[in-house]
Amino acid sequence: MRWWAGAWAVVAVLALAACGSSDGGGSASGSPSGRPSTEPSSGSTPARPSRPPSSSTPSGSAASPSPSATGCVAGRTLVTVEPGDPVQRPLCVRPGTVISLVLRPRVDDKRWTDVRSSAPVFVVVTGWRRDPDGTAHASLRCAGTRGGTAQITAPAKAPDVAGAARVAFTLDVTVTPYPREG
Repeated sequence: MRWWAGAWAVVAVLALAACGSSDGGGSASGSPSGRPSTEPSSGSTPARPSRPPSSSTPSGSAASPSPSATGCVAGRTLVTVEPGDPVQRPLCVRPGTVISLVLRPRVDDKRWTDVRSSAPVFVVVTGWRRDPDGTAHASLRCAGTRGGTAQITAPAKAPDVAGAARVAFTLDVTVTPYPREG
């Protein structure tokens, strides 16, 4: 391992340990309606409770993940934003995770305009669409092997008002690598 890779690994572990001690696990915490959750392959069932099932953690790994990384989501996850939800939400994921972000129609006169990533090297927006009813869908793909953080912002604006859209929702994504052996 190169020295700089080891230094970044130490920084990431320390940052995750600090995050885990403040909110009890460093995992995503959603509203009581059950967001975020893992999404089954059919993709048609509603979201489940905020903690992913234990089957989403890596199996066959000799090293166990740190306590702050045990709640990180792996594989696929669905994050739904309803009107009245908090405007900022944290989410801890493993490398290679695909996040389906669903932004329900707003109750004000504003519409979702797009989704942006502050660090496309860690989380890249790979798809975007808005349904006729105002629901917006974005697909986010996390880095395959690297760990880091990115802010995913979703701006909204009234269609008949001039000016730039303002950020109406932020998803703070932390990509946490799997532990490495020796």
